[in-house]
Amino acid sequence: MVTSAAPGTTVGSDSAMREAAERHLRALAGDAARLREDQWAAIHALAAERRRALVVQRTGWGKSAVYFVATALRRAEGAGPTVIISPLLALMRNQIAAAERAGIRAHTINSANIDAWARTYAEIEAGAVDVLLVSPERLNNPDFRDRVLPELAAGAGLVVIDEAHCVSDWGHDFRPDYRRIRTLLRELPSGIPVLATTATANERVTRDVAEQLEVGDDAGTLVLRGGLDRESLHLAVVDLPDSTARLSWLAQHLDELPGSGIVYTLTVAAATETAAFLAERGHAVRSYSGQTDQEERQRAEDDLLGNRVKALVATSALGMGFDKSDLGFVVHLGAPQSPISYYQQVGRAGRGVDRAEVILLPGREDRDIWAYFAGLAFPPEETVRRTLDALAQAGGPVSTQRLEAQVDLARGRLEQMLKVLDVDGAVRRVRGGWTATGAPWAYDAERYAAVAAARKAEQQAMLDYIATDGCRMEFLRRQLDDAGARPCGRCDACTGRAWPVEIDPEQREAAAGHLSRPGTAIAPRRQWPTGMAALDIDAAGTIRPEHRAEEGRALARLTDIGWGNTLRRILAEDAPDEPVSDQVFQGLITVLAAWPWRERPVGVVAMPSATRPRMITDLAERLARTGRLEPVGLLEYTRPQGAGPRRHNSAQRLASVWHALTVPDRVGAALARIDGPVLLVDDHTDTGWTLTVAARRLREAGAEAVLPLTLAARS
Repeated sequence: MVTSAAPGTTVGSDSAMREAAERHLRALAGDAARLREDQWAAIHALAAERRRALVVQRTGWGKSAVYFVATALRRAEGAGPTVIISPLLALMRNQIAAAERAGIRAHTINSANIDAWARTYAEIEAGAVDVLLVSPERLNNPDFRDRVLPELAAGAGLVVIDEAHCVSDWGHDFRPDYRRIRTLLRELPSGIPVLATTATANERVTRDVAEQLEVGDDAGTLVLRGGLDRESLHLAVVDLPDSTARLSWLAQHLDELPGSGIVYTLTVAAATETAAFLAERGHAVRSYSGQTDQEERQRAEDDLLGNRVKALVATSALGMGFDKSDLGFVVHLGAPQSPISYYQQVGRAGRGVDRAEVILLPGREDRDIWAYFAGLAFPPEETVRRTLDALAQAGGPVSTQRLEAQVDLARGRLEQMLKVLDVDGAVRRVRGGWTATGAPWAYDAERYAAVAAARKAEQQAMLDYIATDGCRMEFLRRQLDDAGARPCGRCDACTGRAWPVEIDPEQREAAAGHLSRPGTAIAPRRQWPTGMAALDIDAAGTIRPEHRAEEGRALARLTDIGWGNTLRRILAEDAPDEPVSDQVFQGLITVLAAWPWRERPVGVVAMPSATRPRMITDLAERLARTGRLEPVGLLEYTRPQGAGPRRHNSAQRLASVWHALTVPDRVGAALARIDGPVLLVDDHTDTGWTLTVAARRLREAGAEAVLPLTLAARS
């Protein structure tokens, strides 16, 4: 329980308030803790002046101390609980633990603790909650937004927006759900202070966030911005020729790095591969990504916090808010797209130690991966208008899944667009999906283009960081518009001391062997997409077993750090249509040899291709010869354009291939002559629907079973 002011003092006076604030800080951070002047300025603005403030300070500076101390002061005066909008469960767990150390009763509402919501609401009403942490996504949940949030906001003693750069679409990690905060601010009763905090905001983002904080408030936002240097960080870049060398280097030098730390990768596949290799080499590591089971993620975090592992090999899912004061190193296996994002991640290290190593191992393929993930720009106006029209004509709520049948956007991008439109007032999320509001809406093409240009500029700046011969810390601080940026005297450029680039031959051989292991599973589709009737496709519910493909295999994922590099090159849009190399072909043979199928295939069928007909037909013929399989032939398209341009979601892709694929008579006759499964060969699979429809057509034509085999899988 939060303690009140000491007897005989008045919290309303500045001296008494500061004395109480210092006491609360010591309860939170230890007897030696003292408030920084900017911490006190922020606390005073919140607790005494009831203002809105934006604090931009480096990680580890003590931003959470500001809102916990302000919470204690406000609660001692009888104010309601503090509402903290926080982006990640890891951050919430750390904040709750910190609050409990100071006697502050903190609870959270998020997707992982639904069973506890009712009890939490009851405790809030009973006054037994000092701090409530909610995710930004919760702000637009219809029930929470309409029933819980208004009452919660009206009774709040303080509202905190953590990682506030997410509010701005100029920020490196913009999230549409964060824009809902503007609506919350507009509806707050007067006199409720608001604090926004971030460690990674340049001047443009700072101005944008400060302006958004002023919504519904005439006093103006107090901005407290400090220097972003951390004297413990020793930055370095180790430029190596290929992914084998980078993996070898990491295995070779991991034990030389101080304490425990984080190895960041750009993709889930890279995190999995790297962790597996390092474990094979005897290192205590675990992988961590957005696809990791929630309980497993928490165990991994706990293992790192307890120094039971040398490192977590993680994607950016382990980013904002992970708090380990003695983290000794951060290594990046591949460069993030932005120096600002990079600095946010390396800021995890060196908070409570004298020296932390920060090493970037850039890859030649980084730009390809950036391009692969670059599809999150706001869609073109035609697509947005089509979405609004579809909602307007529906006459009721439409789920995201059903919208996919009418709008050619991938699920994640469609949901992101809808969230932006929701904040703009053009649509509204309700029970059962989304509805159009009918409110006028303008497509801000100039702003969207400027944001896209800013992203490209950030990528170039990251390349410039890698190539610079100047101080690396100064470079990063200038990207963040830190007025105090100057040479740090610690990085590899300042000291002239670079990490060695020589690779131990045994380590390289082991890394090469690991990365050359081919094969990734292709899970068969089991359910037709929702809403196909709207596209005149008679497919709904479960795919019948007698029409279904078996589990397939791809040589690798396009995002893999081993085979993925080769596959991205030979499957690039401007790559020539030619037979695959012997190396790639032998990789496929290895995949076939390790495939635990229920029954060995007896024939080979090739998919038709408008772009790589020579590659696919040659590959099918070579597989038939090598495996002594029956060359069944080639499926055909029913129209010259084939399946048409690439589609971005399941419903649209299924519609494009449903009537496009056919089994010619000669293939049907060949299927009648063989007894057993057939391989279905293609260059790559993306949504999986081309293989699904092809398998159905082959099963209907008499194939006993269909085993898809592709060079690449999209993810």
